[in-house]
Amino acid sequence: MTETTDTAPGRAAGGKTRATGRPARPGRTPTGPRRRSWRDAPLRRATPWLFLALPLALLITFTYVPVANMVFYGFTDWDGISPDRNFTGLDNYVQIFTRPELFRVFLVSGYYLAASFLQIAVALYFATVLSFDLRFRNLFKGILFFPYLINGVAIGFVFLYFFQDGGTLDSVLAWLGVTTDHPWLGDPASANTSLAGVSVWRYTGLNFVLFLGAIQSVPGELYEAAQLDGASRWQQFRHIIAPGIKPVLSLSVILAISGSLSVFEIPYIMTGGATGTSTFVIQTVKLAFQFNKTGLASAAAVVLLAVILLITWIQRRLVPDDKVDLT
Repeated sequence: MTETTDTAPGRAAGGKTRATGRPARPGRTPTGPRRRSWRDAPLRRATPWLFLALPLALLITFTYVPVANMVFYGFTDWDGISPDRNFTGLDNYVQIFTRPELFRVFLVSGYYLAASFLQIAVALYFATVLSFDLRFRNLFKGILFFPYLINGVAIGFVFLYFFQDGGTLDSVLAWLGVTTDHPWLGDPASANTSLAGVSVWRYTGLNFVLFLGAIQSVPGELYEAAQLDGASRWQQFRHIIAPGIKPVLSLSVILAISGSLSVFEIPYIMTGGATGTSTFVIQTVKLAFQFNKTGLASAAAVVLLAVILLITWIQRRLVPDDKVDLT
């Protein structure tokens, strides 16, 4: 007759666990789940908010509070210095849309808007061409992206001497046998066209990199299958590249429209807003810091923000960001 020992599963004789060899605590199964403390659940729920507390505080302090103050100032006649802020209602907004000298800046943005679409077309062309196996394509990639790396102030001064009377452009045209005494920055049409051309030269590299990355993210076997089927370059672009980069193209259009409305750096340095080249942002800065009309400038900034949000919403409704399936 054999004698049996009454031991719990997972526990050796003598009250020790088989895994660790340590004395087991009475009333607790070593292999069972640990009993959670009452503090664990609230702390686990609060942990994400603890990590988000500082970023949210910075975002609210330096973004949403200034925007709220800007909206409030847009309904006042504050000069930016005096503590008095008289409520004027919608008077500032009425002035923006009824005074010709204030509303004219929207027409100047048309030059930059047209230049932005030209910039997108040029960037898309070079991104498509350089996505294929060509000689010296890395060199051309660097050449196209290099202008975007240059500081905007430096670009403004370089092209200021480029377009001045007897400057670089006139010298190059003289070498080609073309003599002209046209003041490139002397009248509104040629000045805005020249400034918009500078923007195209500077920002084409940014769109080029975005398009090139989107094109290279398309699966390579699709290009191989298209080549085996005898598809031309145009057919590959139409049926593979264009659908594959649709989200990036949509983003580029939004950036182009918003950028054309908020141009500041290049025209401010090259002309200071003279000869009809004042943009919406240049006008807003002058209203606030030169004419001490902070309330009117705040209303102009609110209008600019509203226009950009409206255009973005319309674009997203017309061209929804659907998932692209090329397979």
